[in-house]
Amino acid sequence: MITVEYKKVIFVSEENTYTSPIAEAIMKAAVNDAIEAESCGTVVLFPEPANPKGVTIAKSRGINLEKHRAKPVREDMFGEDILILVMTEKIKAFLYDEYKNAVNVYTIKEFVDLRGDVETPYGKGLKEYGEVYTQIEELIEKVINKLESN
Repeated sequence: MITVEYKKVIFVSEENTYTSPIAEAIMKAAVNDAIEAESCGTVVLFPEPANPKGVTIAKSRGINLEKHRAKPVREDMFGEDILILVMTEKIKAFLYDEYKNAVNVYTIKEFVDLRGDVETPYGKGLKEYGEVYTQIEELIEKVINKLESN
């Protein structure tokens, strides 16, 4: 059971078409609504669907991203009881620079005491999309463990 100081976790990537929606979906499947999960992007101009390769990989792992539509970060997404997990240091810096209410923003790896970024495998093959999926799945498990231990 998750006993959380956060009521929601928001995953943020640039386009919100693969890494952050994957993280959101894996988190939702793992916690069964014990904590709300959402995703958004920093560079979203319209409600674009999930990346087709990402949809294929997710489907092969039992996750349906076919209805996902990208949405942008909004000022009202920040709060003391909201955890923002971003995919890269660049996104973390952007959120703190652009949003005056930005708080509790960590890279997903930083939050679980690791280093580095989770990069979107745009332009690469299904193998690379699968590798990133597995990486995010492992990170979400660590995130959940950390939230449970707090």
